[in-house]
Amino acid sequence: MEAVPEDIVIVGAGVAGLATSLGLHRLSIRSLVLESSENLRSAGYCLTTFTNAWKALDALGVGDSIRQQHERLRRQVTNSAISGLQTSELPFEKAKAKHGEHEVRCVKRKFLLEALAKELPTGTIRFSSKVVCIEESGFFKLVHLADGTILKTKVLIGCDGVNSAVANWLGFKKAAFAGRLAIRGCAEFEGGYGFEPNFMQFFGKGVRSGAIPVNDNSVYWYVTWTPSSKEEELEQDRAKVKQIVLSKLGKVTEQARALIENYELDGFIPLPLRFRHPWELLWGNISKGNVCIAGDALHPVTPDIGQGGCCALEDAVVLARCLGEVLLRKPKEKGGEEKDEYKRIEMGLKKYAKERQWRSMKLISVSYLVGFIQESHRNMMTFLRDNALAGFLSGFGLKMADFDCGKLTIS
Repeated sequence: MEAVPEDIVIVGAGVAGLATSLGLHRLSIRSLVLESSENLRSAGYCLTTFTNAWKALDALGVGDSIRQQHERLRRQVTNSAISGLQTSELPFEKAKAKHGEHEVRCVKRKFLLEALAKELPTGTIRFSSKVVCIEESGFFKLVHLADGTILKTKVLIGCDGVNSAVANWLGFKKAAFAGRLAIRGCAEFEGGYGFEPNFMQFFGKGVRSGAIPVNDNSVYWYVTWTPSSKEEELEQDRAKVKQIVLSKLGKVTEQARALIENYELDGFIPLPLRFRHPWELLWGNISKGNVCIAGDALHPVTPDIGQGGCCALEDAVVLARCLGEVLLRKPKEKGGEEKDEYKRIEMGLKKYAKERQWRSMKLISVSYLVGFIQESHRNMMTFLRDNALAGFLSGFGLKMADFDCGKLTIS
């Protein structure tokens, strides 16, 4: 089969893939986004979007439309699920910030994906397009799809998640299991629910849970915990999983417990939390020639500071800007255009990789460390967490979100 030429191919129509495509579109650069499923996937239900995410969404031109549908959160309130007492309260508007006032909202993942996709030209996303093989072909990459189609592209960007085929091609190992499971859900209410617009967290022995209002009718909830070997074996029995989760909650508020008690059984599917060891980004290839990775393909991260989706949006803006700087530049000489363009693309992707390397390593490390402290089951650690470290951990998470990825303007 003859290869179909495409300037830029992005694998994965998740947050990173669609945002990268939109960033390029804002610079008048066309891309093709490949999605293996039949439609946009909304796994994960919601994303907690912090200040850095809103900087990126504003740079992409979709921030205001998303704000209108999601309530702004006022503060982060932390409680001990052991004592039932509040251990810290952090008003977002009073927290120190270098890049403007802190802005925190809980955004429905499906709404975010649809908002990004809506801004893209018709035909940008190709569904039911699973990548099965990647080949070298001179200055191009040949992307083989399951249906037999072969795409010949000048730039290949992997935004295909934790099990990324592009990351694997670049030499990265599979993301490591963090030793914890997570269950998430989004409860819908008619006529309101009575929650204040706060980010509520509860820490027990080896368990972390939370409830976050999304808008007037929706509340996102989550539970993460370290399972025993017996609990891992029961993950297909949703009724028993629900019983396990409820038994581990501890002394949470009645409202928070009711969210989980009343949630349908279909939602009780435990998912393993995975992350990439930060040192892999130190010696691995974030980019190689005209190929790079972004989002969870680059930095799978535990959810303990809520930065997975936020960081993916940062990646998208930086990547679009770095590619735009080299693709929109006129060649210096006539002749040898393919080689010159390849070298410029390689230079742009290297710049992106350098800019995102340390930021990604830092976020992975901090998320893992915070999660280790938050979900410890040891008596001394839980005592320190609830009595000395609760406010520090909340502030540290906000500090990591105090970041501006910049605009999409090309110098």
